[in-house]
Amino acid sequence: MSFIKKSGLIIILGLVACTAVSGDDSMDDLVKVKINDEVFDVKLENNSATQELIKELKKGNVTVNASEYGGFEKVGELGFSLPTNDENVETNSGDIVLYQGDKISLFYGSHSWSYTKLGKIDNFDSNKLKEVLGSGDVTLEFSLK
Repeated sequence: MSFIKKSGLIIILGLVACTAVSGDDSMDDLVKVKINDEVFDVKLENNSATQELIKELKKGNVTVNASEYGGFEKVGELGFSLPTNDENVETNSGDIVLYQGDKISLFYGSHSWSYTKLGKIDNFDSNKLKEVLGSGDVTLEFSLK
């Protein structure tokens, strides 16, 4: 095999290896959630639920009217269903999970239950999050960053 053919083959194999290692980088994209006038970045998990959520967000923003539940979360109807990968998890402030396939919960406290993890608010202050969420109903508006 000539030097040029060997070099070309090495370059092609290198590109294939780099592609295989990097995989689908769409989960590196941050999503935003707007709560009242405050906007927070959300780092998504990489699973089938978030992949489908990204597809929905490419069509437009997703608004969830969330209500207080249990003194540790806001929960509301998503308006469509996502695939579930439920597992028993301990949630913390800033976690965003899928509940029953069609509800989103945003936690400002801790709880343990069977959820599909969607993501977590990135670089936030838990006291500020609790203050922004308030004590009553709240509108969560998710969008692509």
